[in-house]
Amino acid sequence: MSTADFASERLLFTPTKPTADAVSVVFAFPNAYSVGITSLGYQIVWATLAQRPDLQVSRLFTDAHESLPTQPELVGFSVSWELDYVNILALLEQLQVPLYAAERQAHHPLIFGGGPVLTANPEPFADFFDVILLGDGETLLDEFIETYQRVRTSDRQTQLIQLAQVPGVYVPSLYQVSYVASDGPVAAIYPLAAVPDQVQKQTYRGNVLSASTVVTEKAAWENIYMVEVVRSCPEMCRFCLASYLTLPFRTASLDGSLIPAIERGLKVTRRLGLLGASVTQHPEFEVLLDYLNQPEYEDVRLSIASVRTSTVTPKLAETLVRHDTRSITIAVESGSERLRQIINKKLHNDEIVTAAINAKAGGLKALKLYGMVGLPGEEAADLEHTVAMMKTIKKAASGLRLTLGCSTFVPKAHTPFQWFGVDPAAEKRLKLLQKQLRSQGIDFRPESYSWSVIQTLISRGDRRLSKLLMLVRHYGESLGSYRRAFKELRGQLPPLEFYVYQDWQPQQVLPWEHIQGPLPKVTLLKHLSAATAHFPAAHQGRSPLTTVV
Repeated sequence: MSTADFASERLLFTPTKPTADAVSVVFAFPNAYSVGITSLGYQIVWATLAQRPDLQVSRLFTDAHESLPTQPELVGFSVSWELDYVNILALLEQLQVPLYAAERQAHHPLIFGGGPVLTANPEPFADFFDVILLGDGETLLDEFIETYQRVRTSDRQTQLIQLAQVPGVYVPSLYQVSYVASDGPVAAIYPLAAVPDQVQKQTYRGNVLSASTVVTEKAAWENIYMVEVVRSCPEMCRFCLASYLTLPFRTASLDGSLIPAIERGLKVTRRLGLLGASVTQHPEFEVLLDYLNQPEYEDVRLSIASVRTSTVTPKLAETLVRHDTRSITIAVESGSERLRQIINKKLHNDEIVTAAINAKAGGLKALKLYGMVGLPGEEAADLEHTVAMMKTIKKAASGLRLTLGCSTFVPKAHTPFQWFGVDPAAEKRLKLLQKQLRSQGIDFRPESYSWSVIQTLISRGDRRLSKLLMLVRHYGESLGSYRRAFKELRGQLPPLEFYVYQDWQPQQVLPWEHIQGPLPKVTLLKHLSAATAHFPAAHQGRSPLTTVV
């Protein structure tokens, strides 16, 4: 893609003309333009920066960029996928910026980053960033920029110390991490300067949520206009980062912001995407459906990001069919009622069957379900329940095309299951499900077990991983490359098994202990205790709570 292709963008905001002394900013997305411009988070931050007259903003992607300043003062990254770190390093090299923050001099730009990956656990990437923004941009960006403006002419260390005073702004170099041993767990994390002991993730609590700032045919979802209907999720499944990290559950005001935003977008495109972790749980979702079913919106193509199983009604299905959608996706995790109690999935098999029947009755052609193997407390019998559930759905909604997408449980920071490791039996269980379901004519789509191992490594990693990530970048992205890098760095960090497979005890210092999430550790432990109460006897010894009274 060439820079000329930016011309196909239709903006829903007006960029401000920068002042003569505006700060030069490069705002990057570490992936292709088509992927980055489809990220609502990236769009919102870019528009926020571009509407400030004290900034001159240029966008940078792996395959496209606007005119870039020769010496930018700030370079920012929006990070939404762990393995994009490879592209972050490549783009820094393209900008001729040292990869490690400790090697940058006064004339180098400050490198900042944000997004869900960095907010959850910034530590594996901490050595590459000068500044990391934790939480929602609505409450962070302006204060971050205004503070930088005040210290713009100061020396680098003064800039960093002052920026670290802003709530939600994390400066990794101002925190020292010590370890029990060079290849042992974290011992302590403490500040090196007059900065907060704990960095508080920032949460925007308003009822005006995000909407697209640009529509383009070059996006991965061509010409889509996206509107955030809800933020977070009220269900609080105990493994779910999207729920716990973004608490509390917030909904967009229907008349105050949601419908006006939709009307703005539909003036430039007829493709609408409703976003959120649990869109159909908006308290006025039925009213929104009625609004979209008006004759003037008959030609609008509608996509919904996620649907709560119990909200799949014939009306919802009919609305989607009317707006050119042929399938719907629901997350069920497992066919085992007991396992759903462990993970706090408030769902019963009869609700899933009813959702399938309603989907078919409303005219939908396909139903995709999301499942998971390797969940804490899982036994072989739980897989049998999943197979039985899929057979029941197929019989009850004959003719509906069924797909089960299935991943391996990956522990995430700030969730009650952050203390669990990956169950090595998950790989065989994926193969078992594949064998049993495909023989029934059900489309089974497993996610890569190896990728789940790497994702776990990064989601539970500490800042010693930066050396490993640099090695893997040269070896190539594969599980074998990670194992090779661990072998080369033996004695300098714990083995792969420590990060990926080991259950951690609650008294262990977590790599993100100094990052304050939405819920305190004691609350997460209560949620964990509630989960392990449902463990079968054979699994009680595996609980991280075995040493806790």
